[in-house]
Amino acid sequence: MKTRILSLGMSVLLTASIASADDVLSANSLVDKQIQSIVESNKVVFLDGKPSEEAQRQHDIDSVRSVVTEFYYDQFRHFQDPDAPYFLFMSKDAQLAMGIGGAVRMRAYYDWGGAIPASGFAPYLIPMTPDPTNMRAFGTTPAGTCLFFRVIGRNKRLGHYQLYIEANFNGYSSRDFHLKKAYAIINDWTIGYANSTFSDPAAVPPTVDAQGPNNKISPTSVLVRWMPTVKNRWVFALSAETPSTAIDVNSVDTKKVTNWLPDWAAFVQYQWAKGQHLRLSGIVRTLSYRDMHTQKNYNPTGWGLLLSNVTHPIPQLTTYATLSYGKGMESLGGDLQIANYDLIPDPEQTGHLYAPASLGWCVGLQYNFLPNLFMSVSASQSYLMPKYDMPADEYKNGFFGDINVFWNLTPRIQVAAEFDLGRRQNRSGEAKWARRVGAMAQFSF
Repeated sequence: MKTRILSLGMSVLLTASIASADDVLSANSLVDKQIQSIVESNKVVFLDGKPSEEAQRQHDIDSVRSVVTEFYYDQFRHFQDPDAPYFLFMSKDAQLAMGIGGAVRMRAYYDWGGAIPASGFAPYLIPMTPDPTNMRAFGTTPAGTCLFFRVIGRNKRLGHYQLYIEANFNGYSSRDFHLKKAYAIINDWTIGYANSTFSDPAAVPPTVDAQGPNNKISPTSVLVRWMPTVKNRWVFALSAETPSTAIDVNSVDTKKVTNWLPDWAAFVQYQWAKGQHLRLSGIVRTLSYRDMHTQKNYNPTGWGLLLSNVTHPIPQLTTYATLSYGKGMESLGGDLQIANYDLIPDPEQTGHLYAPASLGWCVGLQYNFLPNLFMSVSASQSYLMPKYDMPADEYKNGFFGDINVFWNLTPRIQVAAEFDLGRRQNRSGEAKWARRVGAMAQFSF
């Protein structure tokens, strides 16, 4: 196991070192060209009259589009996030721009050989004793359809600021409308409901399936984050975040204690070009519970580390890699967030819980045949590594692999198809495989 961890970590670092050789390559990458085509498709509308001079008007439009370009190189932007709004409304003095956008996203999928009972392809959910009435399944979902609102502004006192609200149709039966993000950015500060600092969505390979790779660390919480950039190469971040824990209690021997301290997350990142970086993230958590026999509260510490990388070694190729390890961090993403694994019972002492270790990895490759046409492949795995033996039917590890193709018919219309392969193994050694083919059509505005 240690050899596997070391070799994967070395591969991540080697990929980064190869990619950092020449910034020119990134400027010519096909991914960047596709982003540029989307940005150029935006329409800027002046709300209170256009500037009288053509040169000034074009300068203002270019300034706004440069900010929109940064939207696609956001530190926390995931491939499945919606595109920048098609229409941007700008004040005459170019101090304020506003956009309302969204996406209509439809997915269809087909399982065989034992169907997963969910629209997201999660290895944890693979049935170990398949139901003969549920061996095959066809389903559709509008999950991922969204609306969002973004304001970009400049103020003499505050400097640059942004406001962002996004809501998704991912609720009950994938049709209820619910809040996904709501935050404000003022210079280096972020306040609101946003992606955790202990995540790197940009380093997650693209998938049609909404669940994504098995090691996708993707918590969202209300937070306050400070994230300065030093000399355009180094980015640092520190945040206090509202906790959300998953603790295995039974209300007889143990009981959950209300969260009373924030999670603390941080990262350090080196970037050599837009959209290319190597990042090390960390998180520290307080996981509280009550021993009902001794009538005492305990506060074990959970922690996690995440090494992540995304790069364009050649114009046509994008590589993705993540490696995570920690204790009491299972609820932060991937397969393990489905169950209560942050703290689990200590079999040697009734009324006590402990934080098990977990390990996850993901590697992915994306090859662009054209700026608007690419194929990607990825593999990922999560391991639950408890200190003591667990029941034979408990989860041990899960594997996820996929191959897909994405095609942008226009800058705002995308179609895709994918094959997913998953495997769940229990503590007993018993394992089951699952297969899925999926398709997607997305229309952005």
